[in-house]
Amino acid sequence: MAEIPTMIQDLALMLVVAGIVTLIFKRLKQPLVLGYIVAGFLVSPHMPYTASVVDQQGIHLWADIGVMFLLFSLGLDFSFKKILKMGASPIISTITIIFCMMMLGMFVGRLFEWSQMDCIFLGGMLAMSSTTIIYKAFDDLGLRQQQFAGLVMSVLILEDILAIVMMVMLSAIASGSNPDGGQMISSVVKIAFFLVLWLVVGIFAVPIFLRRVRWLINNEVLLIVSLGLCCAMAVFSTKVGFSSAFGAFIMGSILAETIEAEKIIKLVEPVKNLFGAVFFVSVGMLVDPQILVAYALPIFVLVMTILIGQALFGTFAFILGGESLKSAMRCGFSMAQIGEFSFIIASLGLSLGVIGDFLYPVVVAVSVITTFLTPYMIRFATPAYTSLEKRLPRKIILSLNHLATSQSGSQETSLWKRLLTQMCMNTLVYSILSAAVIAVMFTFVRPFAHGVSSRLGLPDFIENITIGILTVLCIAPFLRAFIIKKNHSEEWKTLWKQSNRNRPPLIFTILVRIMIAVAFIFYICHRLSHFTNAVVITICIIVVIGIIYSRWTKQRSITLERLFVQNLRSREIEAQVHGKKRPLYEGKLLDRDIHIADFEIPYNSGWMGETLKQLNLGQKYGVHITSILRGGWRLNIPDGDYVIFPGDILQVIGSDEQFAAFHDAIDKSLVGEDPDLESREMKLRQMIISSDSPFVGKTLEESGIRSLYSCMVVGLEEGKENLSRVTPQRKFQEGDIIWIVGEQEALDALINS
Repeated sequence: MAEIPTMIQDLALMLVVAGIVTLIFKRLKQPLVLGYIVAGFLVSPHMPYTASVVDQQGIHLWADIGVMFLLFSLGLDFSFKKILKMGASPIISTITIIFCMMMLGMFVGRLFEWSQMDCIFLGGMLAMSSTTIIYKAFDDLGLRQQQFAGLVMSVLILEDILAIVMMVMLSAIASGSNPDGGQMISSVVKIAFFLVLWLVVGIFAVPIFLRRVRWLINNEVLLIVSLGLCCAMAVFSTKVGFSSAFGAFIMGSILAETIEAEKIIKLVEPVKNLFGAVFFVSVGMLVDPQILVAYALPIFVLVMTILIGQALFGTFAFILGGESLKSAMRCGFSMAQIGEFSFIIASLGLSLGVIGDFLYPVVVAVSVITTFLTPYMIRFATPAYTSLEKRLPRKIILSLNHLATSQSGSQETSLWKRLLTQMCMNTLVYSILSAAVIAVMFTFVRPFAHGVSSRLGLPDFIENITIGILTVLCIAPFLRAFIIKKNHSEEWKTLWKQSNRNRPPLIFTILVRIMIAVAFIFYICHRLSHFTNAVVITICIIVVIGIIYSRWTKQRSITLERLFVQNLRSREIEAQVHGKKRPLYEGKLLDRDIHIADFEIPYNSGWMGETLKQLNLGQKYGVHITSILRGGWRLNIPDGDYVIFPGDILQVIGSDEQFAAFHDAIDKSLVGEDPDLESREMKLRQMIISSDSPFVGKTLEESGIRSLYSCMVVGLEEGKENLSRVTPQRKFQEGDIIWIVGEQEALDALINS
């Protein structure tokens, strides 16, 4: 017989042990991530009493795939539009937390005299709270629908995004001899350039591709296409100097804007769970008990650093973001742990060979301890606030709450600020697209054209003119867009009419954008010609004027932009059509404690089949059911006669306390599993109506076969190939052969009647 490859044997061992351990952790209501880590420790070479993984290099390969798919799934749950709609509050909180915790982590590393790279990577690890663990803790504690939980999840999303950027920057820093400001700035510029380029091109091209082949796609094809795009982007990301995980995340965020996003999330989830489990098991394999004993003091110090640091700096960050002291403390205390991204950053440092081998198991130990303490930290926030409220002067409490209330109101942005921001964004995006087109033309198209012209014996100037014209035609819609766009906007018109002093600055913005367009044309002409600068500049000005007044360029620019906006809004349009979009009044509720939350009715809820009037939810829990989402449709303002179905999503207005009581009521309404499940098997039996049968002379309804015996007559056997249907008017006669479906006990009672 052929030998099974070692990697398959190792994978079997890992998954079997992980399955057993996670069942135990599920029973203990602990996060599955911890179960995976414990399983990894059990199959590691550091555990002499159990079977161990042999080919660790192969397992690391599976783990790398796991990281890639984890970040791909994270990208699918992410939307840049959501980040833009969050406003400045979560952004301020996120940046404050990351900066403070990074500085604190680097300071602690210096206290233990660890190397500079160890301190930098340690700071990055301590700054990243775990989205998975916090979400699970909120779910277990019944807090997921409360308002502060939504604020925490917004910050966690932003942290995950910054973690991706941090990984790229750490890779760039680790590749240099000494990290300096110039190297970090160049890394940020490179990240921004490719991030904008990939997102814009991806959101333009991928939805069009999926729309064209939508009629050919089923679930299997969609899964393969999605994973293929993920892997292709991961490869392309590594080619330009980034990690495969960064590319996978970008492709996930691109697909998140398509109509197929929700379907892709469901299809990819089993793949993500499998490879994610392998990754976390590989994390546990690196835990060395000897290192944990040797570094017991640093582990304890790091645990206290996270608990105290997140409690203090997290609270301070959320206060800066505009939250009241109580809400800020609940948010800050909830983030006092580290998780999956800390492991990913640690594995990055190990793969680059820039951190010590001790740091990985130390961080894993810290993560395990802080994860166990997370529910207690969340519960401790409210008593801590109550105790602090008694000790702090009332004026300080009132001033902090007043600061939060004043910041929560919307402030009108100045016309100048809004106009300049939009102009800068347009100029940046279209400039990046123009630069990318020029790079593609000069890197790939020009060498190809040179080879063709050489074989045909054409002079070089014809080749250069052809390449120059093609390049200008390709970037012309982009150049015209950032020159002309916003010149006819409402902000522009208002500022122009308000005062004559506004007109010179407005004209100056046009001149600046024209100069940027001229610079692009100048670069192309300078690369392809040997004219003097004066001649080249003259040509550039003429070309730019032609671009501005060209009808073809205008039409092309408008068409491309409309198509991009349509692709960007496709998922939002689909949500509106199917009634999934949240109501517009959600952000206009006057009471700070009143907000909207979604509650899903479980499949085994005792409420199913009951009407809203029978449940009387408003009187019992004080909540208001505004809408019911059912089968992709929204039922607004349901009356008391609406029946609850399993899987219904109730949109509810209420306070955090009312939501907590409502969540507990849903949990208490669950019907347990049927203890006699095995005896509920349905069977098909033949029954002959005898002369003494009580059913002789009775119709199907009069017989009570369904109502009294819980059985159903399938048909009447009359010697034909198929059974005959028993009509409601037909009376049973002696000798009738009927076929009946029912449970064994019900069939026995019916036949013996």
